Amino acid sequence: MPSARVRIISWMLGVLALAMVMVVFVTWQVLSSRSDDAADRELSHEAAKFRGFAATPDAAALRTPEELLERWLQLNLPDDSEAFFTIVDGRPYRRGQGTPPARLDTDNAFIQRIAGATEPTYGWATSSAGKVRYGVLPVRVGDQPVRAQLVVIEFRDLIAQPSEDAARALAVVGAITLALAAVACWLITGRVLAPIRQLRSTAEQISESDLRRRIQVVGTDDVAQLARTFNTMLDRLEAAFLTQREFADNAGHELRTPITVIRGHLELMSDDPDDQEQTKALVLDELSRMNRMVDDLLVLAKSDRPDFLAPGEVNLTELVVEVVAKARPLAERQWRVDGTADAVVIADGQRLTQALMQLVANAVRHTQAGDRIAVGSRVRDGQVLLWVSDSGTGVPAADTERIFSRFVRGDDQVRAEGAGLGLSIVRSIAQAHGGEVRVAEQSAPGARFELTLPEVRG
Repeated sequence: MPSARVRIISWMLGVLALAMVMVVFVTWQVLSSRSDDAADRELSHEAAKFRGFAATPDAAALRTPEELLERWLQLNLPDDSEAFFTIVDGRPYRRGQGTPPARLDTDNAFIQRIAGATEPTYGWATSSAGKVRYGVLPVRVGDQPVRAQLVVIEFRDLIAQPSEDAARALAVVGAITLALAAVACWLITGRVLAPIRQLRSTAEQISESDLRRRIQVVGTDDVAQLARTFNTMLDRLEAAFLTQREFADNAGHELRTPITVIRGHLELMSDDPDDQEQTKALVLDELSRMNRMVDDLLVLAKSDRPDFLAPGEVNLTELVVEVVAKARPLAERQWRVDGTADAVVIADGQRLTQALMQLVANAVRHTQAGDRIAVGSRVRDGQVLLWVSDSGTGVPAADTERIFSRFVRGDDQVRAEGAGLGLSIVRSIAQAHGGEVRVAEQSAPGARFELTLPEVRG
Protein backbone atom coordinates (compact mmCIF):
# COMPACT_ATOMS: atom_id res chain seq x y z
CA MET A 1 0.00 0.00 0.00
CA PRO A 2 1.34 3.48 -0.84
CA SER A 3 1.89 5.87 2.04
CA ALA A 4 -0.75 8.35 3.16
CA ARG A 5 1.41 11.12 1.73
CA VAL A 6 1.42 9.54 -1.73
CA ARG A 7 -2.33 8.80 -1.62
CA ILE A 8 -3.19 12.35 -0.60
CA ILE A 9 -0.99 13.85 -3.31
CA SER A 10 -2.36 11.42 -5.91
CA TRP A 11 -5.95 12.32 -5.11
CA MET A 12 -5.25 16.05 -5.05
CA LEU A 13 -3.30 15.99 -8.31
CA GLY A 14 -5.91 13.72 -9.91
CA VAL A 15 -8.71 16.15 -9.07
CA LEU A 16 -6.60 19.13 -10.13
CA ALA A 17 -5.59 17.45 -13.41
CA LEU A 18 -9.22 16.58 -14.16
CA ALA A 19 -10.20 20.19 -13.50
CA MET A 20 -7.39 21.42 -15.75
CA VAL A 21 -8.41 19.08 -18.58
CA MET A 22 -12.02 20.18 -18.28
CA VAL A 23 -11.03 23.85 -18.34
CA VAL A 24 -8.79 23.41 -21.40
CA PHE A 25 -11.41 21.28 -23.20
CA VAL A 26 -14.27 23.70 -22.53
CA THR A 27 -12.07 26.68 -23.45
CA TRP A 28 -11.07 24.96 -26.69
CA GLN A 29 -14.67 24.19 -27.55
CA VAL A 30 -15.77 27.76 -26.89
CA LEU A 31 -12.90 29.24 -28.91
CA SER A 32 -13.48 26.75 -31.75
CA SER A 33 -17.15 27.67 -31.88
CA ARG A 34 -16.23 31.35 -31.95
CA SER A 35 -13.79 30.69 -34.82
CA ASP A 36 -16.59 29.06 -36.81
CA ASP A 37 -18.81 32.03 -36.08
CA ALA A 38 -16.03 34.40 -37.13
CA ALA A 39 -15.68 32.58 -40.48
CA ASP A 40 -19.44 32.83 -41.02
CA ARG A 41 -19.41 36.53 -40.17
CA GLU A 42 -16.60 37.15 -42.65
CA LEU A 43 -18.51 35.31 -45.39
CA SER A 44 -21.65 37.30 -44.66
CA HIS A 45 -19.63 40.52 -44.64
CA GLU A 46 -18.02 39.79 -48.04
CA ALA A 47 -21.38 38.72 -49.52
CA ALA A 48 -22.97 41.94 -48.30
CA LYS A 49 -20.08 43.96 -49.77
CA PHE A 50 -20.48 42.23 -53.15
CA ARG A 51 -24.23 42.79 -53.24
CA GLY A 52 -23.73 46.42 -52.29
CA PHE A 53 -21.16 46.83 -55.05
CA ALA A 54 -23.46 45.16 -57.62
CA ALA A 55 -26.19 47.69 -56.77
CA THR A 56 -24.02 50.74 -57.45
CA PRO A 57 -24.38 52.79 -60.71
CA ASP A 58 -20.82 51.93 -61.68
CA ALA A 59 -21.59 48.21 -61.54
CA ALA A 60 -24.87 48.70 -63.44
CA ALA A 61 -22.89 50.12 -66.38
CA LEU A 62 -20.98 46.85 -66.74
CA ARG A 63 -22.39 44.56 -69.42
CA THR A 64 -20.98 41.11 -68.65
CA PRO A 65 -20.40 39.03 -65.52
CA GLU A 66 -16.68 38.92 -66.31
CA GLU A 67 -16.43 42.70 -66.18
CA LEU A 68 -18.39 42.84 -62.89
CA LEU A 69 -16.23 40.19 -61.22
CA GLU A 70 -12.96 41.68 -62.50
CA ARG A 71 -13.97 45.09 -61.20
CA TRP A 72 -14.85 43.57 -57.79
CA LEU A 73 -11.52 41.74 -57.53
CA GLN A 74 -9.68 44.95 -58.38
CA LEU A 75 -11.41 46.91 -55.63
CA ASN A 76 -11.23 44.30 -52.82
CA LEU A 77 -8.04 43.03 -51.30
CA PRO A 78 -8.52 39.76 -49.35
CA ASP A 79 -7.21 39.38 -45.79
CA ASP A 80 -4.46 36.93 -44.92
CA SER A 81 -7.04 34.36 -43.90
CA GLU A 82 -9.29 34.59 -46.94
CA ALA A 83 -9.19 34.27 -50.72
CA PHE A 84 -11.40 35.28 -53.70
CA PHE A 85 -11.69 33.72 -57.13
CA THR A 86 -14.29 33.57 -59.86
CA ILE A 87 -15.77 30.85 -62.01
CA VAL A 88 -17.08 31.51 -65.50
CA ASP A 89 -18.75 28.84 -67.62
CA GLY A 90 -17.75 26.15 -65.11
CA ARG A 91 -14.01 26.98 -65.15
CA PRO A 92 -11.82 29.13 -62.89
CA TYR A 93 -11.56 32.58 -64.42
CA ARG A 94 -9.77 35.14 -62.24
CA ARG A 95 -8.17 35.02 -58.75
CA GLY A 96 -8.07 37.81 -56.18
CA GLN A 97 -4.98 39.77 -55.35
CA GLY A 98 -2.27 38.30 -53.10
CA THR A 99 -1.16 34.75 -52.51
CA PRO A 100 -3.73 32.67 -50.64
CA PRO A 101 -2.70 30.08 -48.01
CA ALA A 102 -4.08 27.36 -50.30
CA ARG A 103 -5.22 27.28 -53.95
CA LEU A 104 -8.74 25.87 -54.08
CA ASP A 105 -9.25 27.33 -57.58
CA THR A 106 -6.95 24.57 -58.83
CA ASP A 107 -8.88 21.82 -57.05
CA ASN A 108 -10.95 20.30 -59.87
CA ALA A 109 -13.17 18.28 -57.54
CA PHE A 110 -14.03 21.37 -55.56
CA ILE A 111 -14.67 23.40 -58.73
CA GLN A 112 -16.99 20.74 -60.14
CA ARG A 113 -18.96 20.68 -56.89
CA ILE A 114 -19.69 24.42 -56.79
CA ALA A 115 -19.58 25.52 -60.46
CA GLY A 116 -23.25 24.90 -61.20
CA ALA A 117 -24.62 26.92 -58.26
CA THR A 118 -27.49 29.20 -59.24
CA GLU A 119 -28.33 30.19 -55.65
CA PRO A 120 -26.04 31.42 -52.85
CA THR A 121 -24.37 28.33 -51.38
CA TYR A 122 -22.29 27.90 -48.22
CA GLY A 123 -20.35 24.94 -46.90
CA TRP A 124 -17.18 23.45 -45.44
CA ALA A 125 -14.21 22.03 -47.31
CA THR A 126 -10.68 20.89 -46.63
CA SER A 127 -7.46 22.26 -48.06
CA SER A 128 -3.74 22.07 -47.56
CA ALA A 129 -4.16 25.01 -45.13
CA GLY A 130 -6.73 23.17 -43.11
CA LYS A 131 -10.46 23.51 -42.80
CA VAL A 132 -12.13 26.27 -44.81
CA ARG A 133 -15.53 27.90 -44.93
CA TYR A 134 -16.66 28.84 -48.45
CA GLY A 135 -19.48 30.82 -50.00
CA VAL A 136 -20.56 30.72 -53.67
CA LEU A 137 -22.42 33.79 -54.96
CA PRO A 138 -23.94 33.35 -58.49
CA VAL A 139 -23.65 36.42 -60.75
CA ARG A 140 -26.44 37.42 -63.18
CA VAL A 141 -26.40 40.48 -65.48
CA GLY A 142 -29.80 41.52 -66.72
CA ASP A 143 -31.92 38.65 -67.95
CA GLN A 144 -28.89 36.57 -68.91
CA PRO A 145 -28.74 33.08 -67.40
CA VAL A 146 -26.30 32.45 -64.54
CA ARG A 147 -22.98 31.39 -65.95
CA ALA A 148 -20.52 32.93 -63.40
CA GLN A 149 -19.90 32.69 -59.66
CA LEU A 150 -17.88 34.58 -57.06
CA VAL A 151 -16.23 32.21 -54.57
CA VAL A 152 -15.22 33.57 -51.15
CA ILE A 153 -12.91 31.33 -49.10
CA GLU A 154 -12.37 31.82 -45.34
CA PHE A 155 -9.51 29.77 -43.95
CA ARG A 156 -11.06 28.78 -40.67
CA ASP A 157 -7.88 27.27 -39.18
CA LEU A 158 -6.00 30.52 -39.77
CA ILE A 159 -8.82 32.49 -38.17
CA ALA A 160 -8.72 30.09 -35.23
CA GLN A 161 -4.92 30.31 -34.89
CA PRO A 162 -4.99 32.90 -32.05
CA SER A 163 -7.60 30.82 -30.23
CA GLU A 164 -5.53 27.67 -30.67
CA ASP A 165 -2.46 29.50 -29.39
CA ALA A 166 -4.45 30.64 -26.34
CA ALA A 167 -5.68 27.10 -25.70
CA ARG A 168 -2.14 25.72 -26.01
CA ALA A 169 -0.85 28.41 -23.68
CA LEU A 170 -3.60 27.51 -21.22
CA ALA A 171 -2.63 23.84 -21.44
CA VAL A 172 1.04 24.67 -20.86
CA VAL A 173 0.17 26.89 -17.90
CA GLY A 174 -2.05 24.11 -16.56
CA ALA A 175 0.78 21.58 -16.84
CA ILE A 176 3.21 23.93 -15.10
CA THR A 177 0.62 24.64 -12.42
CA LEU A 178 0.11 20.90 -11.96
CA ALA A 179 3.85 20.37 -11.55
CA LEU A 180 4.14 23.25 -9.06
CA ALA A 181 1.07 21.92 -7.22
CA ALA A 182 2.73 18.49 -6.98
CA VAL A 183 5.84 20.04 -5.41
CA ALA A 184 3.75 22.19 -3.08
CA CYS A 185 1.57 19.22 -2.07
CA TRP A 186 4.67 17.14 -1.38
CA LEU A 187 6.12 19.81 0.89
CA ILE A 188 2.85 20.70 2.62
CA THR A 189 1.74 17.12 3.24
CA GLY A 190 5.21 16.32 4.54
CA ARG A 191 4.92 19.15 7.03
CA VAL A 192 1.32 18.32 7.97
CA LEU A 193 1.94 14.58 8.35
CA ALA A 194 5.25 15.01 10.19
CA PRO A 195 3.55 14.72 13.63
CA ILE A 196 1.85 11.50 12.48
CA ARG A 197 5.16 10.01 11.35
CA GLN A 198 6.70 11.10 14.64
CA LEU A 199 3.70 9.60 16.45
CA ARG A 200 4.26 6.28 14.70
CA SER A 201 7.99 6.38 15.41
CA THR A 202 7.36 7.25 19.05
CA ALA A 203 4.74 4.50 19.39
CA GLU A 204 7.21 1.96 17.96
CA GLN A 205 9.89 2.99 20.46
CA ILE A 206 7.63 2.97 23.52
CA SER A 207 7.88 -0.04 25.79
CA GLU A 208 6.68 -0.90 29.26
CA SER A 209 9.99 0.22 30.69
CA ASP A 210 10.18 3.54 28.81
CA LEU A 211 7.10 5.73 28.56
CA ARG A 212 8.94 9.04 28.72
CA ARG A 213 9.14 9.78 24.98
CA ARG A 214 6.84 12.53 23.72
CA ILE A 215 5.97 14.09 20.35
CA GLN A 216 7.13 17.62 19.65
CA VAL A 217 3.96 19.55 18.79
CA VAL A 218 4.07 22.47 16.35
CA GLY A 219 0.96 24.41 15.29
CA THR A 220 -2.70 24.28 16.27
CA ASP A 221 -4.31 22.24 13.49
CA ASP A 222 -6.06 18.88 13.82
CA VAL A 223 -2.84 16.90 13.45
CA ALA A 224 -1.20 19.00 16.18
CA GLN A 225 -4.23 18.37 18.39
CA LEU A 226 -3.86 14.65 17.70
CA ALA A 227 -0.22 14.82 18.80
CA ARG A 228 -1.21 16.67 21.98
CA THR A 229 -3.89 14.08 22.68
CA PHE A 230 -1.34 11.32 22.15
CA ASN A 231 1.08 13.01 24.55
CA THR A 232 -1.71 13.35 27.12
CA MET A 233 -2.53 9.68 26.69
CA LEU A 234 1.15 8.83 27.26
CA ASP A 235 1.10 10.95 30.41
CA ARG A 236 -1.88 8.99 31.71
CA LEU A 237 -0.32 5.67 30.72
CA GLU A 238 2.96 6.57 32.38
CA ALA A 239 1.15 7.63 35.54
CA ALA A 240 -0.95 4.45 35.45
CA PHE A 241 2.12 2.22 34.98
CA LEU A 242 3.96 3.98 37.77
CA THR A 243 0.93 3.66 40.05
CA GLN A 244 0.54 0.02 39.08
CA ARG A 245 4.20 -0.69 39.70
CA GLU A 246 4.10 1.11 43.05
CA PHE A 247 0.87 -0.65 43.92
CA ALA A 248 2.33 -4.06 43.05
CA ASP A 249 5.48 -3.34 45.08
CA ASN A 250 3.50 -2.16 48.09
CA ALA A 251 0.99 -5.01 47.83
CA GLY A 252 3.81 -7.53 47.58
CA HIS A 253 5.51 -5.99 50.60
CA GLU A 254 2.34 -5.90 52.68
CA LEU A 255 1.42 -9.50 51.81
CA ARG A 256 4.99 -10.75 52.25
CA THR A 257 5.12 -9.57 55.88
CA PRO A 258 2.30 -11.78 57.27
CA ILE A 259 3.51 -14.71 55.16
CA THR A 260 6.99 -14.31 56.65
CA VAL A 261 5.52 -14.08 60.14
CA ILE A 262 3.42 -17.21 59.61
CA ARG A 263 6.32 -19.18 58.15
CA GLY A 264 8.68 -18.15 60.95
CA HIS A 265 6.27 -19.15 63.72
CA LEU A 266 5.42 -22.44 62.03
CA GLU A 267 9.11 -23.29 61.65
CA LEU A 268 9.79 -22.49 65.33
CA MET A 269 6.64 -24.15 66.64
CA SER A 270 7.43 -26.92 69.12
CA ASP A 271 5.39 -29.91 70.30
CA ASP A 272 4.22 -28.01 73.37
CA PRO A 273 0.39 -27.73 73.21
CA ASP A 274 0.47 -24.20 74.66
CA ASP A 275 3.03 -23.11 72.05
CA GLN A 276 0.97 -24.70 69.27
CA GLU A 277 -2.17 -22.96 70.51
CA GLN A 278 -0.42 -19.57 70.56
CA THR A 279 1.06 -20.17 67.11
CA LYS A 280 -2.36 -21.17 65.79
CA ALA A 281 -3.96 -18.01 67.16
CA LEU A 282 -1.20 -15.85 65.64
CA VAL A 283 -1.44 -17.60 62.26
CA LEU A 284 -5.22 -17.18 62.18
CA ASP A 285 -4.86 -13.50 63.07
CA GLU A 286 -2.34 -12.93 60.27
CA LEU A 287 -4.49 -14.86 57.80
CA SER A 288 -7.47 -12.76 58.83
CA ARG A 289 -5.45 -9.60 58.21
CA MET A 290 -4.37 -10.95 54.80
CA ASN A 291 -8.00 -11.72 53.98
CA ARG A 292 -9.04 -8.14 54.83
CA MET A 293 -6.18 -6.83 52.71
CA VAL A 294 -7.19 -8.97 49.72
CA ASP A 295 -10.80 -7.84 50.10
CA ASP A 296 -9.68 -4.19 50.12
CA LEU A 297 -7.52 -4.78 47.06
CA LEU A 298 -10.48 -6.31 45.23
CA VAL A 299 -12.61 -3.26 46.09
CA LEU A 300 -9.93 -0.94 44.73
CA ALA A 301 -9.53 -3.05 41.60
CA LYS A 302 -13.29 -2.89 40.96
CA SER A 303 -13.49 0.87 41.56
CA ASP A 304 -12.53 1.62 37.94
CA ARG A 305 -15.17 -0.69 36.49
CA PRO A 306 -18.48 0.77 35.24
CA ASP A 307 -20.48 -1.67 37.42
CA PHE A 308 -18.71 -0.59 40.62
CA LEU A 309 -21.77 1.45 41.63
CA ALA A 310 -25.41 0.37 41.76
CA PRO A 311 -27.22 3.73 41.92
CA GLY A 312 -30.58 4.03 43.58
CA GLU A 313 -32.56 6.34 45.84
CA VAL A 314 -30.74 7.13 49.09
CA ASN A 315 -32.38 8.95 52.01
CA LEU A 316 -29.58 10.96 53.59
CA THR A 317 -31.23 10.99 57.03
CA GLU A 318 -31.62 7.23 57.06
CA LEU A 319 -28.05 6.81 55.78
CA VAL A 320 -26.53 8.83 58.64
CA VAL A 321 -28.69 7.21 61.32
CA GLU A 322 -27.90 3.72 60.00
CA VAL A 323 -24.14 4.38 60.00
CA VAL A 324 -24.22 5.63 63.59
CA ALA A 325 -26.27 2.60 64.65
CA LYS A 326 -23.78 0.22 63.01
CA ALA A 327 -20.80 2.07 64.50
CA ARG A 328 -21.90 2.05 68.18
CA PRO A 329 -20.67 -1.53 68.88
CA LEU A 330 -17.18 -0.73 67.53
CA ALA A 331 -15.99 1.13 70.62
CA GLU A 332 -17.10 3.08 73.67
CA ARG A 333 -17.35 6.58 72.27
CA GLN A 334 -19.75 9.48 72.39
CA TRP A 335 -21.64 8.72 69.18
CA ARG A 336 -23.62 11.60 67.73
CA VAL A 337 -25.67 12.50 64.70
CA ASP A 338 -24.22 15.88 63.80
CA GLY A 339 -26.99 16.87 61.43
CA THR A 340 -29.04 15.37 58.63
CA ALA A 341 -30.35 16.56 55.30
CA ASP A 342 -33.99 15.79 54.64
CA ALA A 343 -33.34 14.80 51.02
CA VAL A 344 -33.38 11.79 48.72
CA VAL A 345 -30.57 11.57 46.16
CA ILE A 346 -29.48 9.07 43.52
CA ALA A 347 -26.34 7.24 44.69
CA ASP A 348 -25.08 3.82 45.74
CA GLY A 349 -26.24 3.54 49.33
CA GLN A 350 -24.10 0.51 50.14
CA ARG A 351 -20.90 2.13 48.83
CA LEU A 352 -21.63 5.34 50.75
CA THR A 353 -22.23 3.27 53.89
CA GLN A 354 -18.93 1.47 53.27
CA ALA A 355 -17.09 4.78 52.88
CA LEU A 356 -18.60 6.27 56.05
CA MET A 357 -17.88 3.09 58.02
CA GLN A 358 -14.24 3.25 56.87
CA LEU A 359 -14.04 6.82 58.14
CA VAL A 360 -15.73 5.80 61.40
CA ALA A 361 -13.26 2.92 61.86
CA ASN A 362 -10.42 5.34 61.20
CA ALA A 363 -11.86 7.74 63.81
CA VAL A 364 -12.10 4.91 66.35
CA ARG A 365 -8.39 4.12 65.93
CA HIS A 366 -7.46 7.74 66.64
CA THR A 367 -9.71 8.35 69.64
CA GLN A 368 -9.92 7.12 73.21
CA ALA A 369 -12.85 5.97 75.30
CA GLY A 370 -15.22 8.84 75.92
CA ASP A 371 -14.11 10.86 72.87
CA ARG A 372 -16.72 12.20 70.50
CA ILE A 373 -17.39 10.79 67.00
CA ALA A 374 -20.11 12.44 64.92
CA VAL A 375 -21.64 11.66 61.53
CA GLY A 376 -23.68 14.14 59.52
CA SER A 377 -25.02 15.17 56.11
CA ARG A 378 -26.06 18.38 54.38
CA VAL A 379 -27.18 19.53 50.92
CA ARG A 380 -25.98 22.93 49.78
CA ASP A 381 -25.36 24.65 46.42
CA GLY A 382 -26.18 21.53 44.43
CA GLN A 383 -23.77 19.33 46.39
CA VAL A 384 -24.18 16.60 48.99
CA LEU A 385 -21.84 16.84 51.98
CA LEU A 386 -21.24 13.79 54.22
CA TRP A 387 -18.79 13.96 57.10
CA VAL A 388 -17.31 12.09 60.03
CA SER A 389 -15.66 14.17 62.75
CA ASP A 390 -13.96 13.22 66.01
CA SER A 391 -12.20 14.81 68.96
CA GLY A 392 -9.12 12.59 68.76
CA THR A 393 -5.51 13.27 67.88
CA GLY A 394 -6.29 14.83 64.49
CA VAL A 395 -4.36 14.63 61.24
CA PRO A 396 -1.01 16.43 60.82
CA ALA A 397 -1.05 19.05 58.04
CA ALA A 398 1.69 17.17 56.19
CA ASP A 399 -0.49 14.04 55.99
CA THR A 400 -3.79 15.53 54.78
CA GLU A 401 -3.10 14.60 51.15
CA ARG A 402 -0.92 11.51 51.24
CA ILE A 403 -3.07 9.48 53.67
CA PHE A 404 -5.57 8.87 50.83
CA SER A 405 -2.92 7.04 48.80
CA ARG A 406 -2.71 3.25 48.84
CA PHE A 407 -0.63 1.56 51.57
CA VAL A 408 -0.02 4.88 53.32
CA ARG A 409 -0.51 5.32 57.06
CA GLY A 410 -0.15 8.37 59.22
CA ASP A 411 3.21 9.01 60.85
CA ASP A 412 1.71 8.44 64.28
CA GLN A 413 0.70 4.84 63.42
CA VAL A 414 3.68 2.70 64.36
CA ARG A 415 1.81 -0.60 64.14
CA ALA A 416 -1.59 -0.22 62.52
CA GLU A 417 -4.05 -3.03 62.13
CA GLY A 418 -4.84 -2.27 58.50
CA ALA A 419 -2.70 -2.06 55.41
CA GLY A 420 -3.33 1.61 54.67
CA LEU A 421 -6.10 0.93 52.15
CA GLY A 422 -9.16 2.21 54.00
CA LEU A 423 -8.92 5.89 53.07
CA SER A 424 -7.93 4.94 49.53
CA ILE A 425 -11.18 2.97 49.27
CA VAL A 426 -13.09 6.02 50.54
CA ARG A 427 -11.50 8.18 47.87
CA SER A 428 -12.33 5.61 45.14
CA ILE A 429 -15.99 5.54 46.23
CA ALA A 430 -16.17 9.34 46.24
CA GLN A 431 -14.55 9.60 42.79
CA ALA A 432 -16.87 6.91 41.41
CA HIS A 433 -19.77 9.19 42.42
CA GLY A 434 -18.08 12.15 40.72
CA GLY A 435 -17.02 13.69 44.03
CA GLU A 436 -14.02 13.90 46.32
CA VAL A 437 -12.93 13.34 49.92
CA ARG A 438 -10.73 15.64 51.98
CA VAL A 439 -9.61 16.48 55.48
CA ALA A 440 -11.43 19.68 56.46
CA GLU A 441 -9.97 22.33 58.69
CA GLN A 442 -11.68 22.86 62.04
CA SER A 443 -10.95 24.97 65.09
CA ALA A 444 -11.67 22.25 67.64
CA PRO A 445 -9.21 19.36 68.32
CA GLY A 446 -9.59 16.18 66.29
CA ALA A 447 -10.22 15.49 62.59
CA ARG A 448 -13.09 16.00 60.18
CA PHE A 449 -13.32 13.98 56.95
CA GLU A 450 -15.77 15.27 54.32
CA LEU A 451 -17.20 13.57 51.23
CA THR A 452 -18.49 16.04 48.63
CA LEU A 453 -20.76 14.55 45.94
CA PRO A 454 -22.82 16.17 43.18
CA GLU A 455 -26.50 16.27 44.07
CA VAL A 456 -28.70 14.10 41.88
CA ARG A 457 -32.26 14.28 43.16
CA GLY A 458 -34.33 11.15 43.25
